[in-house]
Amino acid sequence: MNAYYTLLSRQTNADGSVVAEYQANIHSQGAWNAHEQHMAPASGLMSYELELFDPREEMVYGRISYDILGLIPLKNFTVTTRSIRPGKTIELIEAVLSCDGKAAITARAWRLIKSDTSAVASYEDQAIISRNDMRPWPEVTDIWAGGYIKSIKNHLHTSVDRRNGRAQLWLSNDLEMVEGVKTSPFVKLIGMVDTTNGMAIAQNSPFSHMFPNVDLQIHLYRLPVGQWLGLDTRQQYGASGVGLTSTVLHDEEGPFGHSEQILTVRPMPT
Repeated sequence: MNAYYTLLSRQTNADGSVVAEYQANIHSQGAWNAHEQHMAPASGLMSYELELFDPREEMVYGRISYDILGLIPLKNFTVTTRSIRPGKTIELIEAVLSCDGKAAITARAWRLIKSDTSAVASYEDQAIISRNDMRPWPEVTDIWAGGYIKSIKNHLHTSVDRRNGRAQLWLSNDLEMVEGVKTSPFVKLIGMVDTTNGMAIAQNSPFSHMFPNVDLQIHLYRLPVGQWLGLDTRQQYGASGVGLTSTVLHDEEGPFGHSEQILTVRPMPT
């Protein structure tokens, strides 16, 4: 199996919505529980369905907002995609991942009309360390379990000055998102963003506290390119059970956006 998912069926409904059924496999297995999917490939697959839905070359993505409604089972599931707010220059589309009739993730994406703003283009985000100046980090599997983490472990590089709550990394993988379909750079890189929550852990291992994220917010000021995702990440915990993982997202041409994840921080079960 050289992909995270296999498409089983796809149909377009009378209202214009599209329902696709998928089979998950071991490569999409999560890090917290063996019987759940990792949010990274699941969100990547949903970005694939968003990309397929009524594609318009004159539009670009400005934001994708994911809400995690519960455990994402490691079994067959559907993704239903529809238009929420159509428009000539601004539109909002939605994808919902469901399993056994229960929604597990909702994603909403704003698509905006392209225009030539090169004359005023500017970036305050600073470039991160080159991948060639980082060290490989296959030891990530000593911290995290699961098939998804194994799929990136030989494609993961980290800066030597990493510390609790702060890290810079580069990551990639050899897998397609969907069996038999060439993955676009947009889907490839968006499908790894959620990994950032486990890369700059603000506590020592073994962990005293769990910190799963309940959402993933991705804001883009340009579309990503290439096969490698760079992460400049900070993780912080508040004193009342809520944390935040914040990341500047990079590809090999430089920064392209930001991601934020709200965390539910709680003592590890005994």
